[in-house]
Amino acid sequence: MGQRWRQGQRTLLAVAGLGWLAYKVLQWGRQENLCGQVVLITGGSRGLGLALAREFARVGCRLVLAARDAQELVHAQQDLTQRGAEVLTVPCDVTDQEQVRSVVDQATQRFGRVDIVVNNAGIIQVGPMSTTTVEDFASALDVMFWGALYPTLAVLPQMRARRSGHIVNITSIGGMVGVPHLLPYTCAKFATVGLSEGLRAELGQEGIHVTTVVPGLMRTGSYVQARFQGQQEREFTWFALSSTLPLITISAERAARQIVQATQRGAAECILSLPANILGRMHGLCPGTTANLLSLVNRFLPGAEAAPATSASGMEVQQRLRSRLLHVLTSLGRTAGHRLHQYTHARAMPALSPPAQRHQP
Repeated sequence: MGQRWRQGQRTLLAVAGLGWLAYKVLQWGRQENLCGQVVLITGGSRGLGLALAREFARVGCRLVLAARDAQELVHAQQDLTQRGAEVLTVPCDVTDQEQVRSVVDQATQRFGRVDIVVNNAGIIQVGPMSTTTVEDFASALDVMFWGALYPTLAVLPQMRARRSGHIVNITSIGGMVGVPHLLPYTCAKFATVGLSEGLRAELGQEGIHVTTVVPGLMRTGSYVQARFQGQQEREFTWFALSSTLPLITISAERAARQIVQATQRGAAECILSLPANILGRMHGLCPGTTANLLSLVNRFLPGAEAAPATSASGMEVQQRLRSRLLHVLTSLGRTAGHRLHQYTHARAMPALSPPAQRHQP
């Protein structure tokens, strides 16, 4: 009896494995032609959003970019127009539902429809829990949860009427695994993962695809746009290094290609980078072990002792820190930042001070 039961289990596992393999083969074989489709990207003026705009333009899409900063949008539009893209840019705060509706209305008036929405806008606050305020959590949720829900609600009526469309939600490995010193960001990304997976379950029968993108560490240069609390210079140092070093990070351009390919396939999920895949799978199998490992990591992160009760942007901390060693180690991130317009409002990085005036981390 026991032997028959074990044989049945093996047969069931084999059938499940073959079914999964067949599904993957069919999924990889499906490549939708996106040429001519209209893509709305929030947070599209710099960083990953700009890399995505370039990649969608490369496959022939027409673009609608939404971001808060009008000047950054002008630079992004010039960049994309020079590449032959057809672009509409609209200043928009994604935490304001009326502004989001206006973007969708303007996009529909210009192009006739919106085929794909990429919810990419985000903010990052870095620091220990003891320096984090309720307002930090609220602003993170405003931008990364409500800022994903509002565009989705705005485009759903026309997608449902056509029985077609695609919603791409840029979440994070921090939305699958709780990361220390990034609590507001992690909480907002967890909420967005739940929203994204729930939307896919409900909208699939209406012909609308939803893809949950889970990036790991990316070289976008976005650490200069983050806000740092607690021991700001030490927080900036570990965060800038982890967002820059090769092997543990993926380039923004490679990430953008994989996201566009996932959109073409109608994939349910796209986890970017090998470390993120390993961490995500490990957490799914052994959540307690992962939590314990991250607790150990937290012991090596800066504490909040004698820390100012204010926050500063990464740009401010970087200019104040002026460490030659850090300058060298973050060269890939800094190059990516210039390439992806993270320094639009800044002059070229100043030369480092003489050693006597430098403050080493």
